[in-house]
Amino acid sequence: MADQPLQPVTPTRQGIGGFFRTVGDIWEHRQLLGLLVRRDVKARYKDSVLGMLWTLINPLVQLAVYFLVMGQILGAARGIPDFAVYIFSGLTIYGLFSETLSGATGSIVANSGLVKKVYVPREVFPLAATGSALFTFGVQLLVLLVAAFTLGKPPISWDLLYSIPSVALILVWALALGLILSALNVYLRDVQYLTQVLLMLALWASPIVYAWTMVGDLVARAHLPAWVLEVYTASPLTLSVLGFHRAFWGAATPADFPEHLLLRMGIAFIIGLILLIICQRGFARLQGNFAQEL
Repeated sequence: MADQPLQPVTPTRQGIGGFFRTVGDIWEHRQLLGLLVRRDVKARYKDSVLGMLWTLINPLVQLAVYFLVMGQILGAARGIPDFAVYIFSGLTIYGLFSETLSGATGSIVANSGLVKKVYVPREVFPLAATGSALFTFGVQLLVLLVAAFTLGKPPISWDLLYSIPSVALILVWALALGLILSALNVYLRDVQYLTQVLLMLALWASPIVYAWTMVGDLVARAHLPAWVLEVYTASPLTLSVLGFHRAFWGAATPADFPEHLLLRMGIAFIIGLILLIICQRGFARLQGNFAQEL
């Protein structure tokens, strides 16, 4: 045994090609990824009386609070027809971003037992959190469809296809940020708490409880440069929310959205893919000492 050469357990993946080798490794462990997703979904509602109903309770309570406080008491609903569908569509896509990012950030620490004992591509843990968030999102999306048919104009036009790039945009950006934040969280546990603060700010920095046109009016009244509105609109979360409004908010008009919305979403998606590669490379550099830190 002493004469045998040492063999590394973790394969080396240097350079940009390492990203694609990692993708192949994850594909080889796809069954494990599926098991982790199912485990996360089951563990979330374990020993709960209401079980999966909690998937609906949280967004519905949020909807009721924002609809009553922002819509009726503060008067935001007066300028937004079918306000219930408007706000719930924004909360649904924001919920996917929030749950994916928060779940991915804490995923490595939450699976420290597996990380310390066996080798698997560490990226499967943030991906499992993303799969769990997609399950919750799917349930809420069904509720949104029912609400759109019941309370507003049914989304039966081609605009419904805007939901696809909206979801893709959220997933690529949330996964990219989740990868690097999950690695940083191993070394500095404050990252997961900072993420919650940033998510709270992101909720109010997106046109969810107010209209995108209100931001344009504010920029004009304050005599701010036009690029302020462009920067606000270029946010991937803002574009995704606008895309979901375009898909499900039947009372929308072309004036409620920026020009070339689909092109803006495409550019943001390409930037997100580049960011995903960069963040995965950063994750790969940081993962070497995960077991020791955990």
